[in-house]
Amino acid sequence: MDQVLAKVKGNGKKKFFKLLSDQTLFDVSLQGMDFVEYNPDHNLDEDSWFKIEQFSQQPYCIDLLKKDFVSSEYDDLPKDKFSKIAYLCSFQGNYYYFQKITPSLFVTRKMIVFGEIAELENGGRRLVVNPMPDAIYQKDFDTLVFRNLATISSIFTGIDDLYKEATQEEVEAFLDESFVELSEEYGVEKVSKPNRKRVALAMSTLAAMPDEDRDQMLSYIDSYCKEKLKFDAENKKFEITSDEELKLLLYGIEQRFYTTQIGNEKRLANSVQKLI
Repeated sequence: MDQVLAKVKGNGKKKFFKLLSDQTLFDVSLQGMDFVEYNPDHNLDEDSWFKIEQFSQQPYCIDLLKKDFVSSEYDDLPKDKFSKIAYLCSFQGNYYYFQKITPSLFVTRKMIVFGEIAELENGGRRLVVNPMPDAIYQKDFDTLVFRNLATISSIFTGIDDLYKEATQEEVEAFLDESFVELSEEYGVEKVSKPNRKRVALAMSTLAAMPDEDRDQMLSYIDSYCKEKLKFDAENKKFEITSDEELKLLLYGIEQRFYTTQIGNEKRLANSVQKLI
C-alpha cells in the first residue's frame, strides 16, 4: 500500500509521521531517462537526472532508507504539526519520492474548485504537491536520483559536500602551480566562487595526471586559447590577469575544448559526460 510520510521540524523524538494512506502522490516514470554521475559542473538535459549509487552506504543517507518500510511504525500527523512539515516522502512500491516543503507551498486563500460543478471554497490550508519530486530513491538499485543538489541538501544533511569548493589554501596551491603566472592585478582574493569550484575539480584532475602528460596539456590549452591566454612557451607558463582567463585555463585542464570532425569548428563543451 502506498504511504505518504511527513518529516517535521523541531526537537521532538518522533520526526516522521503518516500523512496519507493508500494514496499515490507522484506519477513519475524514470523509464527512458538518462542518469549521470553527479558532477557540480555538469548541466543536465531535460531528460536527465543526477545519480548517486550505493546511496545507503553514503554518510548523508537517512535512516528511513536503510531499513524496510513498515507503516505501523508511524503515527498519524497531528494537526498542530501541519505547519512544521520539512519534506514529504511518498513510499510507492520500492521507490521513495521526496519533495521539500517551503512556506510558498502552503496555500490559504479563497479558491474556485471545478468538480461536477464549480464550487467556492473559502478557507482551509492546502499544501501544493509539485508535478515532479525533488529526489527519488530506488531501493532495488540502492540509487538516489535528483536534479538539483541545493534543493535536497536540507533532506540529506551533508550531501552538499558533493558540491566541493576549493578552500583558500587549495586555491593558493593551484595558483602556485608551475604553469601559472599571476599578474599583479589578479590574485587569490579575486577568484570567484564558480572558479573555486572549478579549481577543486582541476586539482583532482591534475593529481591523477601523469607528469609526462602535463606538457601535452599545456600545448592543448594554448592551441585553443592563443587569442585569449598569453602563454610563455619557453617557461611553460600561462599569464593569468583575470577571473575569465582563469576559467579558460581550468576548462583546458578538464579538456573542455574540442574540434568538430565535420566543419572543423572549434568549440567549448558547456558540460561533459564520460561515454562508456
